Amino acid sequence: MDKTLCENFDTLRNYLPDDSSNSTASDINNLENIKYYCSNEDSEEAECETEFDKIKAGCLWLFEQLFVKNGKNINTVQYIIIWLSYKLNQKTYEGIKDLNEFYTKYIEKNRHYTGCKQGGKDCSGSLTKNTGYQNYKEIIDKKKKLLNINIENMSKFYDAFKLLCNMYTKFYANRNNKEYLNCAKQFVEKYNELNNDSVNTKDDVYCQVLSTLSNDYNDFKNYCDSNGVDCSEITFLTSTNTEENGVQISEKICDDTPSLSICSLFVLRKRAQKEYLKEKVKK
Repeated sequence: MDKTLCENFDTLRNYLPDDSSNSTASDINNLENIKYYCSNEDSEEAECETEFDKIKAGCLWLFEQLFVKNGKNINTVQYIIIWLSYKLNQKTYEGIKDLNEFYTKYIEKNRHYTGCKQGGKDCSGSLTKNTGYQNYKEIIDKKKKLLNINIENMSKFYDAFKLLCNMYTKFYANRNNKEYLNCAKQFVEKYNELNNDSVNTKDDVYCQVLSTLSNDYNDFKNYCDSNGVDCSEITFLTSTNTEENGVQISEKICDDTPSLSICSLFVLRKRAQKEYLKEKVKK
């Protein structure tokens, strides 16, 4: 996560606000390239008319901005899915009961996902160079197990995601203001609330998203420390309820992360606990 990622979501919110009844939002049809994603069938440009049109187009716009223009790590797709779930959870949309159904109806055979065009021009080369994948569907398929979380549960991560983004944007805007510290405290409270959900933390995919949030939070603190900014009030997140789910689930989570993450520490700690208990029994 970084400022650029968060600014893209902030830009989209100006046109498609979290509160769908917000009448002060800018016309989404004026957003760069959005008309290409509002189009239906073979037409190249069309205006977004319904709220659902705007959500579908907004999702594609985020893929373009994050992966084609800015070359983000594909793990960023988790935040797009969190945003999508939040918007889909706001009201009932006919024929969309879960994320897998959205995938089947609007992603699997959608030319904007199976190909790559930016402003009507082919962008598969840029996408491949940035991510190693030729189209957005390939990126989603790599992370497809995220779609197994129901829409309501995935949308619960949205507030934590926004607070995390506010930490980054406020820090870069004015690091002397210290507003980002308040965001960090609120994030920890929200994170603990999600982490203490005894039902959902038994789900390995839910824990994967928690792990991503905690990693990006800890990365922010590391960034502060390495740049000589006093972030001593920001504490590291060091444990979650994924420990209770055992080594197998934690290892599944770690398969998707390129570096030693917090879930890796859970695996090591769990093994250490088992070894300790074995030695204790022997004695």
